[in-house]
Amino acid sequence: MGISATELAEAPVGAAEAPEGKKLAGRSPTQIALQRLRQDKLAVVCAAIVVILILLGVFAPVICNILNIYPTASTLPYQPYDLLDFSGSQLPIKGPPDHGFWAAHPLGLAPQTAVDNLAHLLYGLRTSLLVATIATVASILVGVVLGLVAGFSHGWLDRVIMFITDLFLSFPFILGALAMAPILVQHFQTNLNTLSKVQLFSLIFILTVFGWMGLCRLIRGQVLSLREREFVQAAQVMGVPTSRILFKELLPNLVAPIVVATSLSLPAYVTAEAGLSYLGIGITGIPSLGQTINDAQSYWDVYPLYLWAPVLTITVLVLALNLLGDAVRDAFDPRTRR
Repeated sequence: MGISATELAEAPVGAAEAPEGKKLAGRSPTQIALQRLRQDKLAVVCAAIVVILILLGVFAPVICNILNIYPTASTLPYQPYDLLDFSGSQLPIKGPPDHGFWAAHPLGLAPQTAVDNLAHLLYGLRTSLLVATIATVASILVGVVLGLVAGFSHGWLDRVIMFITDLFLSFPFILGALAMAPILVQHFQTNLNTLSKVQLFSLIFILTVFGWMGLCRLIRGQVLSLREREFVQAAQVMGVPTSRILFKELLPNLVAPIVVATSLSLPAYVTAEAGLSYLGIGITGIPSLGQTINDAQSYWDVYPLYLWAPVLTITVLVLALNLLGDAVRDAFDPRTRR
């Protein structure tokens, strides 16, 4: 039996498309992007790897207590000469590299100090993730705020912010680290605990100061186009305060570029922290992946596990974060997908 034109006209809008007993629900762009991520098998695998490494770093003290292993020489309950060959190579007399697998120390002991390599690796991962996370959050906050202000303002304020941005872009952060390292060592060398904390916070400060400019320019460009939209002009006509327009009207429309920038900044900061620590101008008093690589480079031919364990950890972490960042970018901006 057919449906008359009158019955069709009187039917509710959308009733022909919706299945009987179900209601059509719209989805936000964020929900659509998350669905794309869940359907991307590579992104799911990379996310699982990142989560596992983060959990290993966060629960490093718990894992070390359970396995009864120690990350630093000052916490060792035994003397190094009991487990190392100080008469010759200073390598462990049990376990890798000259002996078989040692269940008490799966990755072996460090030469000269007899520190457990697994414990040092877990605490180094914890340090690298801590530095990268704090530096990423701080640089994102600075870049977003300055980008919003520069893009929405007119005249001299925009020019001043962009001049400062270009000035920082022209100065490489490694020169700042190289200049700051000897000053810190000279002022805090009498107190190693204070020196390690100062190095940690100064490294985060350096990474933040020289890491916000790219996002600032990106956010400014997005705001320049959004500020001419009808909803922003309507808010201005209604007398809405500028701060509310920036953080209630414009900021929610910038979620996609901020999420993408965050996912791509994390691996960059992990690599930067490891590189600076390897060069000896980063963190020296706290276990770090870069510091471990720096200590292990002279043993690469006789003790390869000592070197390759932190190298592979950094490689897996950075590769997983980069692939996950690419997947996040493709999910939030399908136009970039090939």
